[in-house]
Amino acid sequence: MKQEKISGSIRNNIQIDSEVEIVQKNHQRSGELTTGFVKRILTNSQKHPHGIKVMLVTGEVGRVKWVLD
Repeated sequence: MKQEKISGSIRNNIQIDSEVEIVQKNHQRSGELTTGFVKRILTNSQKHPHGIKVMLVTGEVGRVKWVLD
């Protein structure tokens, strides 16, 4: 079964404990993705062109590129 990817630039797509792929600040140039589960949603606005900023359970912070379904 193929995982569906949902855009990470809309806040309503992201819930606590959602599995997501994020780009951390230090990986923005390379575009390297980190997969993990959302602990906190840090962006207050409903949309962000570069992705909603979240903190993963591991403590890593980055902008959500994809929400894995």
